[in-house]
Amino acid sequence: MQPDPDADWIRADPSLSWIRRLAPLLRRQRARIVVAVIAAILATGAGAVAPWIAGMAVDAAVEGLETDGSGSLWAFVIALVGLGLARGIFTYTYRYGLFSMGHRVEFQLRTLLFAHLSRLSFAFYDRVQTGEIISRSNSDIRSVQMYLAFAPIVSVQLLSFVVAIAVMAWISLPLTAITMLIMPAVYVLGQRLRHIMFPLSWIIQSRNAEVATVTHESVNGVRVVKAFAAEARQVTEMARAAQRLRWANTLQHNTRAHYTPVIENLPRLAMAMVLLVGGHLIIGDTLSVGNLATFYLYILLLQAPFRFIGMLFIFGQRAKASAERIFQVLDEPVLVADRPGAVDLPQRPEAEPHGEAVARAARERSEHERETTPDGPAGMEVQFDDVRFAYGTETVGGVAGTASADSDAPLVFDGLHLRIGAGERIAVVGRTGCGKSTLARLLMRFYSLGDGTISVGGHDVNDLTGDSLRRAVGLVPDEPFLFSASIHDNIAYARPDAARSDVVAAATAAQAHDFISELDEGYDTVVGERGYDLSGGQRQRIAIARAILADPAVLILDDATSSIDVAHEAKIHDALTELLAERTTIVIAHRLSTISLADRVILLDGGQVAADGTHAELMATEPRYVEVLAAGGDTSDPDRFATADGTPGSSGSW
Repeated sequence: MQPDPDADWIRADPSLSWIRRLAPLLRRQRARIVVAVIAAILATGAGAVAPWIAGMAVDAAVEGLETDGSGSLWAFVIALVGLGLARGIFTYTYRYGLFSMGHRVEFQLRTLLFAHLSRLSFAFYDRVQTGEIISRSNSDIRSVQMYLAFAPIVSVQLLSFVVAIAVMAWISLPLTAITMLIMPAVYVLGQRLRHIMFPLSWIIQSRNAEVATVTHESVNGVRVVKAFAAEARQVTEMARAAQRLRWANTLQHNTRAHYTPVIENLPRLAMAMVLLVGGHLIIGDTLSVGNLATFYLYILLLQAPFRFIGMLFIFGQRAKASAERIFQVLDEPVLVADRPGAVDLPQRPEAEPHGEAVARAARERSEHERETTPDGPAGMEVQFDDVRFAYGTETVGGVAGTASADSDAPLVFDGLHLRIGAGERIAVVGRTGCGKSTLARLLMRFYSLGDGTISVGGHDVNDLTGDSLRRAVGLVPDEPFLFSASIHDNIAYARPDAARSDVVAAATAAQAHDFISELDEGYDTVVGERGYDLSGGQRQRIAIARAILADPAVLILDDATSSIDVAHEAKIHDALTELLAERTTIVIAHRLSTISLADRVILLDGGQVAADGTHAELMATEPRYVEVLAAGGDTSDPDRFATADGTPGSSGSW
């Protein structure tokens, strides 16, 4: 079954009850629900008729013994066996149908939630813990599924309750009145249980999410934990989270232990009274033994709804709490969404074919050919106009929304102006926190922009479809993420259908082919979670290969060689120099060797472009630039910061 993530599966109105919000999704399963409910009604009917036939059999046996000392019960036996077989078939049908429906709803709801999570901006993930998302995607959805499967079953059980009461009233009104005396107490206790269980269910689900968060962070951060010998601290933190969960679970079960036995055993008190009064009625010849037996069997039949009603209250409140937690995520607005009428960004002309010809074509193309090609540079112009942005200000009405320059949050950019020509290579430098990585995130529209305009190829990024924008703009982050898949699949992530030769060519250009070939399974080697069984430099080289294979018109290298040794870095730079020849490139740099890839250097400071020029020009005229390089450079080599004429940079510290 292929899901449609954009389908109207739930109602968007938060004022509706959770079950009404799920109505569009449930309508997709109406055929299964109808068949299951009909089968459940027939199964209940078969069960409700059985006590009546059993009572008739008792009367027939008593009458036979009183007349001729014998009585044939074969007809009743056959009837009861037939009812049992019919009930078994109908019970299988409705239980299979309801649980199948429940699992399909679970699948659709989980798919819908995951699809919505994939559309949310980075601002959502900046403030929501991973454990919370995992909990809502798993245990919360599971709670809703269990209730949707069990609720119709219990509801049909209530139908048998109505049938039983009607037959009991026909047999004896006094005995029925005695039985009904317990109903108000059961109702009051059920309502009380419902009001207690809802907040408890919410707390339990939150505590489960807390445990999931601690587990997730401890597993993913195991290297940090061990590096600081903090295992005991993490165990203590987990113990505290588990203790809070244990407290909530214990309180819930304590509540169930107080209420559920009372609700289930109240009918047994009625049974004792019925036997006492019914015996007197038999002695007075106003009630037959068979009728009393029938009445007694119907009281036993009533116990199933009473037994399940407590479970229904518990499941219902847990499902309500879980559904509201799920809706909290689904109600998050998609801040970075394609506008109505958004267009695809026109892709750049193919400057070179993929695969092995990538490097060869770059080497063979002369500088004159690159400048005189009729199509112009293969890259695209990038422009930032009066850009203002601050993290944590994307709120509208208390939920994630559009950033505002009027917010009290510190602005990362305050009127940023920057133009990068098509095919130009620039380096962006600055102190930590000046907005270098933010520049890349805004260009790729990971966050909604507060004020100003960002354009690629002359198109406002807000007027483009996100898919086409991110196909044209590639990013190699400073902390590359690898999936638990083969190295081939990791490199080919942007192009899953890429041939092995293309993947090898990209890995060769990124200086990754040699170490990959030395692995036991080569490109088919499956890396561990996040690729931690590889070194940091190896992960970065695979990430660079992934970007090379994607062949974007604009490439962002966010300190992409920070973990690579100098020898390999030089080879990667040589390969990148050729491959980036006609590609607009933004190099976010902390090292002088990385800046060498660029023709022009941009210094960010105070939320704006503080300086713009070549490396030599900035070394000679901009002390802040020298200070930034000094903060991340190797002071043992004085020539690293020399100006174009070979003299040291003009900084008091040099």
